[in-house]
Formats: sequence, structure tokens, C-alpha cells
Amino acid sequence: MTAFGLLTLQNRPWEDLVAEWRWIEDLGFDSAWTADHFVSPLDATDDWFEGWTLLAALATHTSRVRLGTLVSSMTLRNPAVLARQALTVDHISGGRLSLGVGAGQVPDDHRMTGVERWPGPERADRFHEFVAIVRDLLHQRETTRVGTHYRVEGALMAPPPVSRPAPPIVVGALGPRMLRVAAELADVWNTIGGRGVSAEEAVHQTRQRVARFGEACEAFGRDPSSVRRSLLAFSFYVPDRVWDSVDAFEHFVGTYVELGFDEIVFDLPEPGDRHLVERVVTGSALFAEGHG
Repeated sequence: MTAFGLLTLQNRPWEDLVAEWRWIEDLGFDSAWTADHFVSPLDATDDWFEGWTLLAALATHTSRVRLGTLVSSMTLRNPAVLARQALTVDHISGGRLSLGVGAGQVPDDHRMTGVERWPGPERADRFHEFVAIVRDLLHQRETTRVGTHYRVEGALMAPPPVSRPAPPIVVGALGPRMLRVAAELADVWNTIGGRGVSAEEAVHQTRQRVARFGEACEAFGRDPSSVRRSLLAFSFYVPDRVWDSVDAFEHFVGTYVELGFDEIVFDLPEPGDRHLVERVVTGSALFAEGHG
């Protein structure tokens, strides 16, 4: 069954965000997500809340929906501290956390926090070490791993996660090197259609990326079908008007399910358009089948 989620941007008052997440859960969506940047990637002058503290708070205002970050930026995080944050939210949420991680390359995240911008090859190397450390920490009580860019020595993690064996790690990946990280270490691979492309080109690029991901999994001796796949269907990545009608929604979903995606995460429409979401949710057999 296909799972469906919504990503909310934390650029609205706290009370509005709580209401939005309760609305998401009440409608029957499977997951709800926050972003993780220092400022809004759409408008740096916008109001903006920090992603992980917000996620922990929102976990206490929901009871069923899975929750997570799409995606936690390596730019802003020490991998051991991120693993501790994830363990904490896993407990607060009663085992509902999915940990999304990404290599991060938004210029404002670097400029405003004073973190140097790494060349592409170094960023890829860092990301591999970063994800490997996070994964080890969440799967075992004590971890020592010394890399070129990150190191942890005798890092202790207790209590154990509520999720068994650990919260699933969702790796956001587009390019060849990041796809290899996802193929080796991810429980879930997350990707997007494209940037600044047509709906048709987004499908084409995604189909090619799916093939490359499958090849990377096989190179690591993993069955590609053993890694779940999720699509972040932000409107500027996949420019389809999915909420215009039940038919539009089902056509879009069917296209990406055919490419092997298990979950589709949409951006939250503006308040004036949310009645369209309610109409699709109540009218689509695909949503009814995937729900829960």
C-alpha cells in the first residue's frame, strides 16, 4: 500500500502549526514532517522555528501519525548529537519517528552559522561518515568510529530506542555519490522529481534515478526492493496540480507508484486550498487503501 504524508514549513505561529498537524492526523495521513534549515529556504526574512525542538513539541500533540524531518541537514548537525535528538524524539513520540538526513547545501545555512561550504567530493565523504555514525549509534549501545571528518569514541546510547531495531533512517539523495550512501545505509531512500523542470521531465529524471539507485543497491549486495522509497512531491520539484481533482491525484500517485515509490510526501497547501485536500482525501480510493 502507498503511504501519504505532508511536509509543513515552520514559518507560521506555533498555534497554527499544532492545528495543522492535528488536521493532518485527523484526515488520515500516514506521516507529517518538518524541514531543517537555519532560516526558510524560500524566504530568509520569514519567521522560522528550529526543526528538532519543534518536532519534539509536535509529537506531544499527535498520537498516531509518523513524524520526522525531511531532511536533517548535515550542515547544522553533529552526527552524535543528532542521534541523541532522534532517540529522544523516538521516546517522546512512542516510536513514531522516521529520521530523515541529507547532505545539506543551502548557502544561508552555511553563511548564517559560520560553517564552511565544503567542495562536492568532501561533502559526499562527510555525508557517508555522518550517516554511518548516526546509524551505528541508533543500533548499538556503545560506538567508536573514527573517520576523516567525524569521530566518536566510546559514545554511549541509552535507553534503547522504542522503535525496533531503531528509528528508520531516511536518506535524501539525488546525485550518484549520495545515491550510493542511500543504497548502502538507508532504510528508506527519499528523492525529488527535479529542480525547475516540467512534470514530464520530473518523471523522466526520477525514472533514471530509480535505475541508478537499483544498480547502487546491487553493488552493495542489497536487494533494491528491500529499501523503501519515498518521494518529496514539493510543487517546485514535481509541478503537478495534484489537489485539483481526485483524478489528478490518482494519476500523479499512479505514475510514481509505477516507478516503485512506497510513500509520497506533499507540501502543505495554503489554508485557502486545504478544502481541495479534504475533497481528494475523502474521494480517492487510493488514499483509502493506503491510509494507515
